[in-house]
Amino acid sequence: MNTAHHTTPLDVPAVNVLSADKTYPDGTVALKPVDLKIRQGEFVTLLGPSGCGKSTLLKMIAGLLEPTDGRIHLWNKPIDQPSDKRCTFVFQAPTLMPWADVQTNVRLPLDLSGVPRDEADRRVDDALEMVGLEKFSKSLPRALSGGMQMRVSIARGLVVQPNLLLMDEPFGALDEITRFKLDSDLLALWREKNLTVIFVTHSIHEAAFLSSRVIVMAPRPGRVIEQIAINTSHPRNEEFMVSPEFAQLSKRLQVALHHASATEVTV
Repeated sequence: MNTAHHTTPLDVPAVNVLSADKTYPDGTVALKPVDLKIRQGEFVTLLGPSGCGKSTLLKMIAGLLEPTDGRIHLWNKPIDQPSDKRCTFVFQAPTLMPWADVQTNVRLPLDLSGVPRDEADRRVDDALEMVGLEKFSKSLPRALSGGMQMRVSIARGLVVQPNLLLMDEPFGALDEITRFKLDSDLLALWREKNLTVIFVTHSIHEAAFLSSRVIVMAPRPGRVIEQIAINTSHPRNEEFMVSPEFAQLSKRLQVALHHASATEVTV
C-alpha cells in the first residue's frame, strides 16, 4: 500500500515552478517565465489555445524538457534529485506496444524498475481493475477501442502508484460520450487515490468539469494570464453539466480564453 501521500506536510507544494521559461535554439520563445504553486491533492488544468505552452510547461514539470531559465521543484526538491514521490506522464496517444498484451503493456514501467514479477502482476491487476479493464488483460491493443487503449495507458501510469499524475490532452481524440466517461472515471480515481493531477486540454467544458483550479494561458509567447478557482462540490455528474452553475463556469472560462487569444504579443 502506498502511504507516500501522508508523509509530507500539507503546506509543502507538490509542484513549485519558479520563474521557469523555455526558449528554443532558433529563438522561439515557447514559454515566458512562469511562477506557479500547485498544492497536494489539487486537480489543476492548463487551458489555452495551441501554441500557448501548455505541453511545454507540463513536460518541464515532468523533467522531459529542461527550462532555459528558472527552476522547478517537486515537494521542495529539484526534479533531478532522488525522491520518494512518484510522477507519471500520460501522453495524448496511448503509445502502447502493439505486439504485447494489455498486462505486459501496463507492467512495462515495473519491469524496467526491476519490481519482482509476483508483485508487479498484483499491481497490474489492481491498476486494470481501477480502469475497468480487468477482463482484457490478455488482449492485444488492436482488439481494443480508442477509449480502452487510453485506459490501458492510464493504468500503466497508475501502476507505479504515483503521487503526481501529468496528462497531456489524453482524451482529445475520443468521441464525446467516451470522453465524458473517462473524465468521470478520472475524477473518481483522483479523489480515491488522493492524487495531484495536472491536466492539459483545449476544452472549456472539460476544464470546468474536472478542475479544482484552471490556469488559463495565452500564445506567442506562451504565458499564464489568469488562474480561476473552481469550488464546486462533488460528485460532478451529468446533472452538474446541465446546471446553471456549470454554464456560468463555462462562460467564465470562455471569456478568459477569448481574452487569452486576443492578447498575442510580438517578441
